Amino acid sequence: MKCTHLRWMVAFWTLSTFNAAAQKSSEYNWEHLPKVVQPTFRKDTINILSKGAKPDGITLNTEVINNAIITCSKKGGGVVLVPKGLWLTGPIELKSNVNLHLQKAATLLFTTDKSKYALVEGSYEGKKAARNQSPISGIGLVNVAITGKGIIDGNGDVWRAVNKAQLTEGEWKEKVASGGIVRPDGKVWYPSEQFLKASTEGKSMLLTEGKKPQDFADIKDFLRPNLVVLTQCKNVLLEGITFQNSPAWCLHPLMTENLTFRNLTVKNPEYAHNGDGMDIESCKNFLIEGCALDVGDDAICIKSGKDEEGRKRGMPTENGVIRNNVVYNGHGGFVIGSEMSGGARNIFVYDCTFMGTDKGLRFKSVRGRGGIVENIYAKNIYMKDIAQEAIFFDMYYFVKFATDSPRDESPVVNEGTPIFRNMKFENIVCHGATKGIFIRGLPEMPVKNITIENATLQSEIGVELIDAAEITCKNITLYTAKTEPIVAIENSQALVFDKITLGATAKRFFTIAGHRSQNIKVLNTDFEKAQQKITWKDGATEAALVK
Repeated sequence: MKCTHLRWMVAFWTLSTFNAAAQKSSEYNWEHLPKVVQPTFRKDTINILSKGAKPDGITLNTEVINNAIITCSKKGGGVVLVPKGLWLTGPIELKSNVNLHLQKAATLLFTTDKSKYALVEGSYEGKKAARNQSPISGIGLVNVAITGKGIIDGNGDVWRAVNKAQLTEGEWKEKVASGGIVRPDGKVWYPSEQFLKASTEGKSMLLTEGKKPQDFADIKDFLRPNLVVLTQCKNVLLEGITFQNSPAWCLHPLMTENLTFRNLTVKNPEYAHNGDGMDIESCKNFLIEGCALDVGDDAICIKSGKDEEGRKRGMPTENGVIRNNVVYNGHGGFVIGSEMSGGARNIFVYDCTFMGTDKGLRFKSVRGRGGIVENIYAKNIYMKDIAQEAIFFDMYYFVKFATDSPRDESPVVNEGTPIFRNMKFENIVCHGATKGIFIRGLPEMPVKNITIENATLQSEIGVELIDAAEITCKNITLYTAKTEPIVAIENSQALVFDKITLGATAKRFFTIAGHRSQNIKVLNTDFEKAQQKITWKDGATEAALVK
């Protein structure tokens, strides 16, 4: 115990010392990005139509499709072809060396008969959990793909609860008429009485010691599956397909290596609870390019397990390239966390557009997660109509603050302390947001060594930094609607503001608060558009400003 405590105290001391020579955010090379191995397949093709499948939207084709995949794999692999048509099916299990290829005008529609989905051991937000079998799944596969121009539809509406406030009056009436049950207060529709009971009673789906999936039969309807789950696979390609209407997360590769998502369309309704687009969890070497996402939760999300279980797994999501993607609705465009206990590193995001997401670049965690997120680089990110923050870090995810004591100031560092450090964002444009930049670390572990360079941010509020360290904002133009202050700093250290330009006259440029605020530099910045340069409060003094 003493050794562990000493190790973490040494780490804290190292991270707390401002040393310019140790900064790593500029040590990267966009010309040498991570490489991803692509799968290869034989040309042999099995057409499911020739095996007796029927594209009438009524016949259940589960057995025919799965047998075709098994036969193809046993013969050395190839293509299983789904021609045009509406193919009703139950869960599909992928196999090694098989490319499931959907022609244009082909739709795989998953059955609403929940009895067809077995209870299995799965994962829920980074922990082992009982789940219904995913519509598409694969475990321990090599060389596997889903390609083509078709549609894969999870029929998710029969699995999800929905709030009345999220629907129009007509949609609500239609939902109630479809069956299910409405909560006594009339505000939420549930698919069944079983779902309502499990939800309102806070039933757990986690597979704790001694529990088996079959032990959760009494809440089966509550255990919504992710649409596609690929676990411990190698050389995976998803290309060209539209994935939509998932019961929960849409695409979930887990502990998978050499993963490519290319030219996908990923859609979930705005009201879809846990309706994430892509959750890349504990994966190594991945490429996401040319995709369009319009979803009900985080769009492109990096995860690596939750709390102690994630730390024991110890598999960071690493070596990734995310480029040329467009995100429409979503809680975040590019997201890391909050289940990132195994860490994340060496991820490059560029040439992406976020149109109407809640947040743009979103990083989130909380005490107890642990994990190190580092070496994250983003450039050429273009945002419009962001509902909340364009660039967002928060180490208090889902923490509710009391008004009289907003945060725990006790500086305890241990294996559950999350660390976010060493990142650079450049060429960022945001037209419309509540806040341009928001960074809130922990008193004992600030968000550290972040560079934001060459940015134009139009937002109601400019910049807010709380418990942040070694933050550099360089060549940034801030167009703010609320002009007091443009930049708010609280208990943050080793900050550099170089060439900050205001788009309009402001009452106050900086407010600097807290006795821990120190070593702040303001360079090449014209204060003329501010009626007042700096206000000091809550223990901060002019000594914090370094000339």
